[in-house]
Amino acid sequence: MTYQEMQELLMKEMRLYHYPVAVKFFFDQADVDRFKKEAEFYTPVKPMTFCQWELAARMKGQTVLAEGKDLGCSNAKFCFGWKEYDEAEVKSHAKYTKDLDQAARFVQTKPRLPEGLLAIAVAPLADAAPLGDIDTVHFYCDNMQAYHLAVDYMAATETHPLRPKITMTSSACGGNVQTYMEQEFNMLPACSGSYNAGKTERGEINVVIPGKKFEALVNRFQDRVNETSGSITKPGDGFPGQDVCKNCPLIIFKKA
Repeated sequence: MTYQEMQELLMKEMRLYHYPVAVKFFFDQADVDRFKKEAEFYTPVKPMTFCQWELAARMKGQTVLAEGKDLGCSNAKFCFGWKEYDEAEVKSHAKYTKDLDQAARFVQTKPRLPEGLLAIAVAPLADAAPLGDIDTVHFYCDNMQAYHLAVDYMAATETHPLRPKITMTSSACGGNVQTYMEQEFNMLPACSGSYNAGKTERGEINVVIPGKKFEALVNRFQDRVNETSGSITKPGDGFPGQDVCKNCPLIIFKKA
């Protein structure tokens, strides 16, 4: 399937509210130059957060290319390797931890890209071709959609159980870095930054899939759609179907 076909399938059968966001970490200037020639893209007018860059992709269908100077979030800068470990970063975590020593340990154990990142592009999945090989695909979705993505990922990749990794803050930025570095599925609640800034206003949860394993997940989902429907909990119903175990004998309705 093409990226556009994948997005159409997921939006229709998974009943997604937001476009899946394809993420690309650029470490090679030649790749950046090629992307600029091939893609129609936007850049931030003022520094903002990484999850705000993703707003354009997931809500407006716009592709965004941004560099370190465009990022106004120190937590994200640290995760992307654009900022060194320092006292200011530790203090920014003090409100979450028991003391500064714990804050320091937690900052030091956050996922972090290797040095040399030049730029990041985020795009709606349908427009991801100019990105080249996608590093991650980031979903902002509800609980049941996240469950379906997790189950299909486990089936497609022979992975069980899944072990998502949650950090203090940095859900979107750190979550994508974690998936990129470990090449495994990640699922995280909204962190205080993304929720308070109004970017997860519907209570969405973050699901991040490695780009190299994404096609296998989509193929597994397509197979289920072909066999019954997109719903796991109630095969035959459209997603999300009834949020009830198919074998439950108590929650039954009949036509009046």
